[in-house]
Amino acid sequence: MTGEADLCLAGGVALNAVANRRLLAESGARRVFVQPAAGDAGGALGAALLGAIELGDPRPGPLVTAALGPALDPAEAAALADHLGLAWERASDPAERTAELLLAGGIVAFAEGRCELGPRALGQRSILALPERRAVRDRLNRAVKRREPFRPFAPAALAERAGAWFEGAPDDMTPFMTTVSTVRPEARASLAAVTHVDGTARLQTVTRASAPALFHVLGALEGKGARPVVLNTSLNGPGEPIALGAADAVAFFAAHPVDALVAGDVVLRRRKGEGSA
Repeated sequence: MTGEADLCLAGGVALNAVANRRLLAESGARRVFVQPAAGDAGGALGAALLGAIELGDPRPGPLVTAALGPALDPAEAAALADHLGLAWERASDPAERTAELLLAGGIVAFAEGRCELGPRALGQRSILALPERRAVRDRLNRAVKRREPFRPFAPAALAERAGAWFEGAPDDMTPFMTTVSTVRPEARASLAAVTHVDGTARLQTVTRASAPALFHVLGALEGKGARPVVLNTSLNGPGEPIALGAADAVAFFAAHPVDALVAGDVVLRRRKGEGSA
């Protein structure tokens, strides 16, 4: 009807990542883009942009990051940990420390910088783990998320390396986890915790610009000889909103059996004898 080759979608239906992949493959559109807050109010962003353009404001550049919300204060996390009697340390290199915790088999709550716009955790307010083992997925579903055991989690991968494990990646939607990618058959066994029963994954591709803290964690993993892919799910428990500030992140750590919280350069750990799950 329009003759346009590029398609942008918003609204609650546009958060259906499987449908978005089919639209890209079957609609005839050259490119499909779905912004990270494409919920029921997602059209408001387009209306605001159109209004700004009509009022003579310059057209904005591409949306490169969803980290547009309030910032987390690590000092507040440290003060709260002291108040609650929680053990914490300061990391000189938070990305390296996070990679060490992950490689030791830990499930890590990760809160850094400004929170994400929209319902998807994209490395600013995330729970991270290595993606290899179904046991990690099962532990997260059972002890943290408390949901059905078959439900998968999403992978986050360095954008420049993602094509080695995920077909067609990256594309315009993968930075915001609004589509799915087919996991290459030879990689499915080693990405068991993030591969759905149909062989797909709701992939997030990560660049330095889109999610710098998570980018450095993935780089640290690769520097240690590991694959730069992590399991990434939102930093919240069942029925809870995604953590916003330091108080939310510390409260999540205190209430849920994860192994560590990395909040900026502040790292909270379980004391010996405190069970994680």
